[in-house]
Amino acid sequence: MAQSFKFDLVSPERLLVSQDVESVVIPGTEGELTVMATHAPTMTSIKPGVVAVAADGKTERYVVFGGFADILPDSCTVLAESAVHVDDINREDLARRIQDAREDIEDAKDHETRLRAEEFLHQLTTLEGAILPA
Repeated sequence: MAQSFKFDLVSPERLLVSQDVESVVIPGTEGELTVMATHAPTMTSIKPGVVAVAADGKTERYVVFGGFADILPDSCTVLAESAVHVDDINREDLARRIQDAREDIEDAKDHETRLRAEEFLHQLTTLEGAILPA
């Protein structure tokens, strides 16, 4: 059995998860990151995606829309800009976020701002394809 560690998933609205887990997969801005007990201390930003939490032989998935992860050898805390269990995702909210990102691309005043908006739109549409059936 894998060694466990303390995991917290926090959004501005509420604490979604606070439990001992075996592993957590985080959608880091530099790529997916699997966290297990005794992980090296790390702090990373996260992009829109799915956080997969494995505990007691089950995996729960949560959709996050950015934020930060603070990883220590005995704990991991994800501070999400917004988070919800994948079963509770609101299609209309996701569609609104995608539309807002498209508008941000159209309204971009410079190349750098446009590139950031395009990257965010890509992340949202990838997330949409991963969690919502066609």
